[in-house]
Amino acid sequence: MVSDPPGVLITGGSVISGRGDAPQAATDVFISGDVIVAVGDQARELARVAGPGVEAVDATGLTVMPGLIDAHCHISFGEPASNDELFFHRDQSTAAMLAAFNVRKLLLAGVTGFLDADCLWNIGPALRDSIEAGIVPGPRMTSGMNALLTTAGGTAGRLIPDTGTAAYAHVMGNRDEMVRTTRQQIKYGADWVKIHVTGSLPNRQGELTMWSLDELRAVTDTAHALDTPAIAHCRSAHATRLAAEAGVDMILHASFIDEPALAAVVEAGCSIVPTFTFLANLADHGAKVGALSTQVELFRGEIDATATMLRTAHDAGVPILSGSESGFALTPYGHWHAREMEVLVSAMGLTPLQAIRCATFNGAQALRREPGTIGVVEVGAAADLLVVQGDPSRDVTVLGDRSNLRHVFSRGRAVDLAGPWPERDPLPGEKVGQWAADLLTWELARG
Repeated sequence: MVSDPPGVLITGGSVISGRGDAPQAATDVFISGDVIVAVGDQARELARVAGPGVEAVDATGLTVMPGLIDAHCHISFGEPASNDELFFHRDQSTAAMLAAFNVRKLLLAGVTGFLDADCLWNIGPALRDSIEAGIVPGPRMTSGMNALLTTAGGTAGRLIPDTGTAAYAHVMGNRDEMVRTTRQQIKYGADWVKIHVTGSLPNRQGELTMWSLDELRAVTDTAHALDTPAIAHCRSAHATRLAAEAGVDMILHASFIDEPALAAVVEAGCSIVPTFTFLANLADHGAKVGALSTQVELFRGEIDATATMLRTAHDAGVPILSGSESGFALTPYGHWHAREMEVLVSAMGLTPLQAIRCATFNGAQALRREPGTIGVVEVGAAADLLVVQGDPSRDVTVLGDRSNLRHVFSRGRAVDLAGPWPERDPLPGEKVGQWAADLLTWELARG
């Protein structure tokens, strides 16, 4: 067994702390084990004391920064192109194998921590524990289990059953079941309890609120009593306000947030993960993969309608976290984890350094770590670091190009970036097999 070096000395790089302050030019960083031991003048001396086996990394002309923390990643979904594939083309054992295969891609893309708030079956906690045990290589991970839904459903409409479980969903019949299931999820390893507050109904526009305030409080109060935070999918202003009033700790999307909802969020002290990336990918690139033009305009409008008020939320002190919603065909693993920062800059008007803070320092909450203990380049923090070609403090798009990653350190250990990108062949029955993309009518055939 090869032992780890006594430390790594990174010299001469421009250091982005992750807190949003200006970079420090030509600064040395020394890490030992899973701890940043020194930043600045003492780094070289402490590395010398550590012994001759210290690994040296010359970062002159490069940028040193915290690893990215993706606060919204569906690692067990396996990149489906539709809810049909997600609900009916994933068996438990195959989904687990795919998750173990795909999670390494996050490290190769500079993601050193992520939250998977809801998963297929109980794959999330099992994968998290396998990563921590060294069985599967991957970033630090926190996980929920199935998302809690009422019988009115969620974003998959009538594919979601009236009772029981399917794919990522666990349907709640009454308040007692909400309390019991919350306790069960925590018992079996959930770091977070996720609630699908909004969902789609046939012949209704947008997503509607599917929970009452009392029902939401049944979950949040139960989770909090067991020292576990709650996270909520909210794609309306009403749902966002209700979730905040119910004590939800983190809100995904907060779509169409308005002033009353913002006031509730500020008063409650919860954070928001906008997750614009899925919407932006569909709006900007959907035509390249056959997306419907109606969907393109719908999601572009959601970004425009949400971003301005979320900027107000940011300025009011609401923590904004970066989440990519990787796990779908529009957001494959390893490709789009940094794009959220680009949209935070272009749509919300954040500076690159503010956007980087959303994807690093603020991400500590997603990992259930105290602020300043991870997602920062500071003495005593976890040793998750990137060494990047280019200056993300001026242009965050450099983080979206994996070729700009010169080094990735996860838990103080170097990630092998030299190998080939993980590739695989399709699994039998994995994709929907269509006979046709349209109806072959007599008129069409004759035309």
